[in-house]
Parts: sequence; structure tokens; C-alpha cells
Amino acid sequence: MDGLDELRKSWLDRIGGASDEGTLEEFRVAALGKKGEISLKMRELGKMTPDERQVAGPALNALKDEVNAALTAKKAGLADAALDARLQAEWLDVTLPSRPRRQGTIHPVSQVMEEVTAIFADMGFSVAEGPQIETDFYNFDALNIPGHHPARAEMDTFYTHRAEGDNRPPHVLRTHTSPVQIRHMEAHGAPCRIIAPGRVYRADYDQTHTPMFHQVEGLVLGEDISMANLKWVLEEFYSAFFGVAVKTRFRASHFPFVEPGAEVDIQCSFEGGTVKVGEGDDWLEILGSGMVHPKVLEAGKIDPTKYQGFAFGMGIDRIAMLKYGIPDLRDFFASDLRWLRHYGFGALEIPAVHAGV
Repeated sequence: MDGLDELRKSWLDRIGGASDEGTLEEFRVAALGKKGEISLKMRELGKMTPDERQVAGPALNALKDEVNAALTAKKAGLADAALDARLQAEWLDVTLPSRPRRQGTIHPVSQVMEEVTAIFADMGFSVAEGPQIETDFYNFDALNIPGHHPARAEMDTFYTHRAEGDNRPPHVLRTHTSPVQIRHMEAHGAPCRIIAPGRVYRADYDQTHTPMFHQVEGLVLGEDISMANLKWVLEEFYSAFFGVAVKTRFRASHFPFVEPGAEVDIQCSFEGGTVKVGEGDDWLEILGSGMVHPKVLEAGKIDPTKYQGFAFGMGIDRIAMLKYGIPDLRDFFASDLRWLRHYGFGALEIPAVHAGV
């Protein structure tokens, strides 16, 4: 067909010289659109003789395919050029690595709670849990704490609100994790060996007290448990926790839920305003303990003529303060924990005890 070479060269030159996608689209319509130059040539095939169509048909189809291919290649080239121009113009280099960001770390109280749990687990203790809102019975009555005891006064205990006419027994924010011991005895009986870590609440607020803090209590029941077992467990725990051999001293004291009861001191020294555990000639009171009172065993559905055992309770926040040299309990609940690095709290920089579990 006459003139196809010139037509081919004309459109390939125009397509190759297109400077943007809009111009390229105009060329596509002018060449291959319904009224495009090449499309009109294709319509002329119907007026040709069979011999002429046999020659012109393949030539026109080849021209159409070549122009389409040129349009596609040019469109891709324009898109790549536009992207390159954008990358050159923008200030952000997306190939650079991002700025390093500090990863979040476990709270120091949670860290110490895991340390405590791991140490007692090595001694065969399991973890027991219970509700933080407790009935008056589990928080006081079952623990042999009489109704006139000062701990039951509203100035020391947070009582939940009761609407007028609501005569249900009172509920409290638990003042210790001892109710967990009663619930565990009811559910599992004896013998047992548990710790009960968790949050507790009391109406106190000063350098060494906060309205919410953390305790861990222990309970061991068996047929031949004695105070000697209690002393061994505590000395093993403190030696493992502080990383030095720690001696303990027991002083007789009264707690309604144990008989006999004892305050426990740990060996320490006071030098330069700091406490060093496991050395020196001084003593620091650290927890309350004793042999479980028979009435408490009965409240937990345990036969006190067959089983006996010991219990203890200590403040997790307090032993964390001792281990890491933090002077004010309230600092644990600050919104910004960067202050802990001032005290060299290494636990912020290491994985949690059970991080891989």
C-alpha cells in the first residue's frame, strides 16, 4: 500500500518526541482512535479487491501493532522520567535508614515481680491469683481479723460504694493478697506451696507508702511444716534476690492470721546514707510472717489438727527500692521512667526474666 512507510515514520517520530502523557494520548487518538489516520486506512480495506486486501491487510496490522508498541514504551518512559524528577525534587531520601528509637521496657515493679516469681519457682512454689475487689469476709473475717480491728476502719481501707437500701456484705479494694490464700485453700486444699503476688490498696501516701502498691505473700501447708522451714525459705530467697548471702533475724510480733507471728529482719549496714544488704551489724525489718492460725485454716476448709504451715508477706516495691537504691516509693508511679537511670536501674536495659517464653 502506497505511503505506509511515510505514515509509519511520521507517527513514530511524533510519538518519540512527545514530552508528556497528555500529548501522547492526543497522538494515540489521532492515530488509532475511531477517526484516527491509521483507523481510516483500515476501513479502506473493504473497498479493495481480495488480492489488494491480501497485501494491504497484513501491512496495516503490522503498522498498527508497531504504533501501539511505541505508545506503550513511550508511556513507560515518561512515567519513569516523572518519578526520577520527583525523587530529585523532594528532600526526603527514602533509601536512608530510619532514626533509631528506644524500645519500650518492662516497668521496674513488673521486672522485680518476675524476678521474685522465678526465684520462688525454683523452690517449688506455684503462683496463685485472686480478685482485687474482695468481700469483707475474704479480706478480713477469714483471716481472723476482728470487726474492731483498726485495719477495717475507713481511714485505712477503701470500701466500695453501696446505694441506699443495698444491704449486701461490704466489698473492699483488697488491703493485702492474703485473701488469695483463703481462696486457694478452699479450691485446692492441703498440702500446698504457693505465692500470691499482686496489687493491693491502702489509704496511705508518703515517701514509703502509696494508695496502690504491690505485695507477694507465701503459703506453705503440710503435716510437718515448722518455723525452721520458714527461715530457710526466706534466707534462700533473699540471698538469691540480692545476690549475696543474707542472714535473717526473727522478732516475736502479733498478726491476727498467724500464731506465733514474727517480724523478720535482714542483715545490713548503713553507710553514707545508703543501705547495703547482706553485710554489717545492723538489721532492717523486711516482712511479717508466722505459722498460720488454726482459725484461718478452718476458714479455708483445712483441718488444723492434721495440717499446719507458715505464711509471709512482703512489699515488692520495697525490696525493689532496696535492691536498686531508689529512695521514694512514689517514684515508681511517675509518668516518665527516665529518672530510674539516675539510680542505675539496670533492669530497664535487660530483657524480662520470662521474655523468651
